Amino acid sequence: MRIAVTGATGYLGSRLCGALADAGHAVRAFALRSAGGGGDVEAGLLPASVELAYGDVADVESLAAAFDRCDAVFHVAAAVEAWLPDPSIFITVNVGGLENVLKAARRTPTVKKIVYTSSFFAIGPTDGYVADETQMHQGKTFCTEYEKSKVLADQIALQAAAEGMPITIVYPGFMYGPGKLTAGNLVSRILIERFNGRLPGYIGHGHDRDSFCHVDDVVAGHVAAMEKGREGERYLLTGENTSLVQIFDMAARITNTKAPRFHVPLWLLEIYGWISVLVSRITGKLPFISYPAVRVLRHQWAYSCEKAKKELGYSPRSLTEGLSETLLWLKDSEMIRF
Repeated sequence: MRIAVTGATGYLGSRLCGALADAGHAVRAFALRSAGGGGDVEAGLLPASVELAYGDVADVESLAAAFDRCDAVFHVAAAVEAWLPDPSIFITVNVGGLENVLKAARRTPTVKKIVYTSSFFAIGPTDGYVADETQMHQGKTFCTEYEKSKVLADQIALQAAAEGMPITIVYPGFMYGPGKLTAGNLVSRILIERFNGRLPGYIGHGHDRDSFCHVDDVVAGHVAAMEKGREGERYLLTGENTSLVQIFDMAARITNTKAPRFHVPLWLLEIYGWISVLVSRITGKLPFISYPAVRVLRHQWAYSCEKAKKELGYSPRSLTEGLSETLLWLKDSEMIRF
């Protein structure tokens, strides 16, 4: 098949392009060409067989050109951050971008399948229970502007499906694993901080509960959604539900290093997050921890992926296996030592 992938130079998108190319598909990678040429460098990390198409999800014409003669589209592109100085970017990219992808797909008669990458945030928090795809976000309060934008985009995707668009929606959890160190690869970034001594304590007291999934399992879930996913259906591509405290303990056991000896309370982290945001407004560098990110940690985000297992053959690896692989990758890349 000829397949277009938006967000092709991102953490998930780049690995999806590689998997599709390895499977023998003709892949057209849609990417944003950055002013400093960074997009060219990132695109150079994709397989040689991948065709490049530069454009912007805010520009429907560039999307239509990229989709030309394609059989399927993966819409992975998104602004993934807990905080941005200009929050309108979340609406422009995550909401308007999906609207433009749908417009471009409608103009392309060859496109028979769209797989849209949503987020567990669009399902909503699960304080005290485990949710599945039947849960709809209440839409009243949001921890981050990113969460709000993904909820709005989810509504657009579901409406498009109701109108007959051949769209399948997937919802990854907290992804981790080898790959680009973006906000979407937060677990790897946290481990780097932890093993380099910049994060000496546990994050919180272990009351958070998050669904961790290896990026390559999520990639396989995307491919399966294209091949087997029913139109208009939602599929959670998640994994084991646990806390960051348990992640730190597991990392200590795997590496035979000492676990943290104290907990950094969330109220203190939130103060640090506010200060980091103020500094960011001066320096222009995005903060590692922002106050909206800490608000996320005050909730639980635990999910069941049984539907994806049953219908797509989704098979997430154990957290022990995936974390072991990730830590070894970080060590081999000389980003951590143990």
